[in-house]
Amino acid sequence: MIVVKFGGTSVGDADAIRRAASIVAARRGRQPIVVVSAMAGVTNALLAIAEQSARGQLIGAIRSVEALRERHMQQAELLLGDSPECAELCSEMSAMIDELAHLTEALNTLGDATPRSLDAIAAYGEQLSSQLAVAAFRKCGLPAEHVEARDVMVTDEAFTRAEPNTDAIAEAALRLVAPVARDGRIPVMGGFIGATPRGLTTTLGRGGSDYSAALLGAALQAEAIEIWTDVDGMLTADPRVVEGARLLDRVGFDEASELASFGAKVLHPMTIYPAVRLGIPVLVLNSRRPDGKGTLITFEAPRRGVTAIAGKSGVTLIRLRTPRMLLSEGFLRTTFDVFHRHRASVDVVATSEVSVSLTIDDASRLDALLPDLRELGDVAIERNRGIVAVVGAALSAGGEHMARALGALRDTPIHMLSLSATGINLTIVVDGEQVSPVMRRLHEEFFHEGAPVS
Repeated sequence: MIVVKFGGTSVGDADAIRRAASIVAARRGRQPIVVVSAMAGVTNALLAIAEQSARGQLIGAIRSVEALRERHMQQAELLLGDSPECAELCSEMSAMIDELAHLTEALNTLGDATPRSLDAIAAYGEQLSSQLAVAAFRKCGLPAEHVEARDVMVTDEAFTRAEPNTDAIAEAALRLVAPVARDGRIPVMGGFIGATPRGLTTTLGRGGSDYSAALLGAALQAEAIEIWTDVDGMLTADPRVVEGARLLDRVGFDEASELASFGAKVLHPMTIYPAVRLGIPVLVLNSRRPDGKGTLITFEAPRRGVTAIAGKSGVTLIRLRTPRMLLSEGFLRTTFDVFHRHRASVDVVATSEVSVSLTIDDASRLDALLPDLRELGDVAIERNRGIVAVVGAALSAGGEHMARALGALRDTPIHMLSLSATGINLTIVVDGEQVSPVMRRLHEEFFHEGAPVS
């Protein structure tokens, strides 16, 4: 069995869905299991609808709901034509969108978008796209069968960023998904969404469709997980930022995980972990160029000094200073307990005898965090920072590559440096507006024209 996951742009319209069908058809002999994202832009539109409605802007929210109805119906007609199958699909999708409209009205009455309500609304994107994909695949002669993701992806109740129950997912996948594939049919399910044991809809966080695919692949011990997106694979840098970024044919699991965590847009950061645990190779491929070789993420990858550069803006740097840290046991544990209680994820950490500096990329919980942190010491907040990560399996061997990286940034203000425990990621915190220029400078240093990938 293989798991084949299509991102939002790879199911973004009728043409993209037809390409997805042809990709799946070419893999019939490998028992493909398909996971799809919402159509491109739909999840953002759904979250905007929820926010509009909660603010009392019901008319605008309902207009947006109707725009989503029109978009999905239009693509169904382009895929299925004037047929009974199209009428049946449109009826099913219209009923879903009616439910969405009712939820939108209820949210307007309550005047508050809770995490639980946000998940209930955001889940409609994958519910719609998976039904559309099934109908389109059948039109192309594929024996597709819809599997309800919420029956398979069992999670806790941490709405908007739910934690999966891997044992329950494995049991459900073996019971509901594997028999369909073994019977020669093609299971199709939405990514990103799950449900609690008592049936409440949850989501795995933004980009969670990749995570769904990896969890499913691990549960079924798939031979491979294919991530189909709109780029050729993993590159030496984001091509939207760095001109001349190069395709990487093989990347190590650890490198890919670091790159995803620090800004590489190709993969969701959590995608790698379930695959790493079982050694399942992950392939990143371009659905617009299905004959391309893409990137293979595996244990057997070259040990390069620098494999790629990643970066992200919108980071907040928090500095906590207190003399109590000096010779104090348990201070860091107490500090990180604060972040754990508030479900705030920390990216980069650096410590000294009397201070700790760290970054978070989601500042929505900052106001709640600060009172607890101020009980521990003096707190300084620096907003609009960015992170640039230099990643390579042999980065720290000999120190040459780290020296070159810092030398290339000799005129750039650096607010924080951190080398990962594994020695494969040098993380540099800079001003937010410097992220793109720094990425370009580092890429030129290590990957200038004619130079081999170091």
